[in-house]
Parts: sequence; C-alpha cells; structure tokens
Amino acid sequence: MRYAQRLSQIEPFHVMRILGAAQAMQAAGRDVIHLEVGEPDFPTPQPIIEAGLRALSTGQTFYTGACGIPQLREAIAGFYQTRFGVSVDPARIIVTPGASGALQLLMALLVDQGSEVLLTDPGYPCNRHLVSLFEGVPVNVPVGADTRFQLMPEHIEQHWNDKTVAALVASPANPTGTVLEPAEIKALAQACTARGGTLIVDEIYQGLVYGRPHETALALDEELFVVNSFSKFFQMTGWRLGWLVAPPQHVAALEKLAQNLFLAPPTAAQWAALAAFEPDTLGIIEQRRQELDTRRQYLQSALEQLGFVIPATPAGAFYLWADASHLGTRSADFCEGLLQAQAVAVTPGDDFGSNPNFLRFAYTQPTNTLKQACNRIHNYLISS
Repeated sequence: MRYAQRLSQIEPFHVMRILGAAQAMQAAGRDVIHLEVGEPDFPTPQPIIEAGLRALSTGQTFYTGACGIPQLREAIAGFYQTRFGVSVDPARIIVTPGASGALQLLMALLVDQGSEVLLTDPGYPCNRHLVSLFEGVPVNVPVGADTRFQLMPEHIEQHWNDKTVAALVASPANPTGTVLEPAEIKALAQACTARGGTLIVDEIYQGLVYGRPHETALALDEELFVVNSFSKFFQMTGWRLGWLVAPPQHVAALEKLAQNLFLAPPTAAQWAALAAFEPDTLGIIEQRRQELDTRRQYLQSALEQLGFVIPATPAGAFYLWADASHLGTRSADFCEGLLQAQAVAVTPGDDFGSNPNFLRFAYTQPTNTLKQACNRIHNYLISS
C-alpha cells in the first residue's frame, strides 16, 4: 500500500520518542526526571473535575453544536472582558478539540496547495506539519535572541511573497517562553493585512506570564485570529479542549469546517471547563503560576551555573531555551546520553527547527526535583 505524499513532509515529534524511552526506563525501575514534555505535574483543578463528573452523571454525553455550547462561548467572552477589559462577541468564539483543532480549522480555511505560511524557527513543530498536511508550504524564518526568537515586521517584509497567506506567532512561545509586546503584535498584524494576508496569534500559554501584565492580541485588532487552549493555563491537557476567536466574517466558514472535521468538541470537557472561570479555580491557578515562576528562576540560575546560556530570558510558558554549544556535541546526542546515564529527560533543539545546539528544559517538576536534575546533569557533564 502506498502512503499519501503529504506524509513525507511530516517528521516525527522527537520529544515523544524521548518520552517513550523515559517511560520504558521508569517501567524497568529507573527514577527518571521528566523535563521534556510540556505538561506540569499539577493535576486539573478539583472544581473542574467536579464539574466534569456532574456533567457525566447528568447525561451530558451527547453531541453539542459544532462551535461549542453557548454557555462556554459566553464564559470565554466574559473572561476576556473581566481579565483584559476586551469585549468579544461570543459568536466569534469557536470551541475546538484542543488548540490543535483550532489550528487545523485555520489551515483548512486559509491554505491552498502551495500557499505559504511564515513561522518562527525555533517554533512548535506541529504548526509547520499542519501547514504541510493541508498541502501548504511552511516557511521557517530563522529568528534569534536579538528579536527574542520572535517574528518582527522586517521578517514579514523580507519573506512575504505572492504565495504567502499568513504568519503564525506565539506569545508566550514554545520553546523559548518569550512574549511579544502589544506594539509588536499590532505592527505584525498591519504588515500582514497590508499584503492581503492575516496574522494568527497562538496564545495557548496566555496567563502563564511572569513579572508582566496579562495581555491578549484581541485588544489590538479584530481582523486577526487568536488560538487558545484550556490545556496549559487551566491545566486540562487530557480533556482536549481549546478555542479560536475569528473575525466575524469568517465564522460561518469555520463552523462549516468544524462540522465536517470534528462534528463537535468533547461534551463533558465543555461542561467541565465552565468551572475554569470560577474564583476558586482561578485562585488555585494563580498559586500554581507563582510556583512555576519560582521554578523558572531557580532552573535558569542553575543551568547558567552549569555553563548553559539562556539567550532570551523567558517571560512566560514553562520552558527554558538553552544554548548548549559549549558541550561540543549535538543536543540530540547529549539528550540521549543524559537519559541513559543519569535518567534525566530533556528535549533536543532539533525538534523545533534548525537548532542542533539548543536544548529545551521544561520546568514542570517541583523545585526539589529540579535540583536533583541539575545535580545529575552536573555529574553527567564532569563524567563525559
């Protein structure tokens, strides 16, 4: 049997291979420290779990509308109003099976065969693969510490052509944790619009920011697309629920696509997510955000003492993007050796583009565990 040609454009997500190897080591009795996967050790907040159980026990197990239950769309709109002072019509909000579902809708909406989408290198690998899946061409724009590893208007000017339909940015970003300033997002949106295209802003780590205001691109421009998720800030990774905010004129087309691609988002997860916006839940999440900030500050300092360079201090998410050039070996080889010798799992930079000398560390474990990890890394460095 012959596979579709599009499959050749989609690479494995290497961090999942590392996770699988680490889990196999754990099953064999090794004490593995996980700094590879973007999923903190916090469970879903209890009020959300209880709301999900109530939904199941009261029979909320049938299909909903393709764009989600009205109550959740209204609650998301209310969150934008109370948290950011931004008025968003609930009709513009489309609830999706994870943020990945929202990005699939956007690629299906915007990308024809040969269409180009500008992305950051480094950047989240699944984004470029989604472009390829819809027979588009991902254009991975090399970005460095001078722009905090973010796209800037000058990149749009340099790389946009007649085939370009959109640029996709993330704030906070994976793998770098850096944040775009509002003026930068506005300038990017204007640069895309002036060329007949659009800007997509990935805000799935929104809320997980440190030492700066909580912001949204929706405060700047109604003509851009914003993708968000219940996975990261609200800690609902396994519930597979996200959302998309679209300009009003595109909602009908997106709803048609959602009907055909997904039918509907997960029903019980939608009812559970209503509890995400309750004061008790937000209080739990705020405590956890502060804990992540403590972990961030510890791990950055500890890694720098071990000789790693953090070219751009992260202001959000839960990652450190570390230059490991001093090791004199490819980061993929370092990750393999560290896992086998010291049972510490980290992600090589190759996963995120052409970055063979970088590593991504996820500070998703308690500080005491991070200290153990750094001790093991130190032992590996002096023995190799």
